[in-house]
Amino acid sequence: MTHVLVTGGAGFIGTHVVTALLGAGHQVTVVDCGHPGAHRAPLPDTVAGAPLRRIDLRDRPGVAGVLAGVDVVIHQAAMVGLGVDLDDLPEYVGCNDLGTAVLLAEMARADVGRLVLASSMVVYGEGAYTCPRHGVARPAPRTTADLAAGRFEPACTVCGAPLEPGLVDEEAPLDPRSVYAATKVAQEHLTAAWSRQTGGTTVALRYHNVYGPGMPRDTPYSGVAAIFRSALEAGRAPRVFEDGGQRRDFVHVRDVAAANLAALHATGDRAGWRAYNIASGRPATIAQMAGELARAAGGPSPVVTGEFRLGDVRHVVASPARAEAELGFRAAVGLADGVAEFASAPLRG
Repeated sequence: MTHVLVTGGAGFIGTHVVTALLGAGHQVTVVDCGHPGAHRAPLPDTVAGAPLRRIDLRDRPGVAGVLAGVDVVIHQAAMVGLGVDLDDLPEYVGCNDLGTAVLLAEMARADVGRLVLASSMVVYGEGAYTCPRHGVARPAPRTTADLAAGRFEPACTVCGAPLEPGLVDEEAPLDPRSVYAATKVAQEHLTAAWSRQTGGTTVALRYHNVYGPGMPRDTPYSGVAAIFRSALEAGRAPRVFEDGGQRRDFVHVRDVAAANLAALHATGDRAGWRAYNIASGRPATIAQMAGELARAAGGPSPVVTGEFRLGDVRHVVASPARAEAELGFRAAVGLADGVAEFASAPLRG
């Protein structure tokens, strides 16, 4: 039996990870700070039956006090989403990067050498693209002027031709295009440095668009699936930004929990730092997701608004090949089945 510390264990994904770990027979310690960006209601006393300790990862004595006897840390705790505005920047950096730095420092002091990091597809910025004339292309960030004019598709920076989106793999350059994305890249760099200096093992799981039961309701920090679901629950049509053609990979939260179990086992087999896309391998557009959800919920059809958020990217579709080959992870929940369940599943208050 492995003793696993799960940070952010009372959150959306963390709760499912704790449930999966306990179901697999592991001993689990759960910590969460109850950040209002993720929790509107008070924290529970337990998660899936495991006692919950309220600890902010920036509290060094608090973190040190929960690491005794721990074999592996699964680090889920983070502020997520694009947030409200740049006033959120210090809190993103404090929670995500300072919190991670304190955790790593205390893991080194406690001689805990195995880590699973919840990273994100946002580290890539835009996904993979090719230009018909110039081959592999890295598009520039989209401008307010282009987005306001309805020019949503990235263009080749050399010839201006429309780019063809493809599958992004783990060797793609990191190109964060929001504050949240910058903090996730920093987490990856911090954990890589920790692995090198301590000889520890880090498995970084780059989650794609996670959805499923227990998502937080519509907040500035919510994922798009929760925003659509909250609208439908209130009898409103989901509002789809841009033209709805943005391509994403929606992966069910139970598959993400299974990926964490696979990563947990991998930390015992290898040393060093390694990243994996955690995705379904079955991309869909934002409009498709909204339409599937509206049909499953029996609600009004989505409305394509043409609105946009600066910092959003156009297409990020992953190759799941490395995770399947090296972790033995393959997503099992299809979008239609997952959305049918999600349409009536409870959300987090």
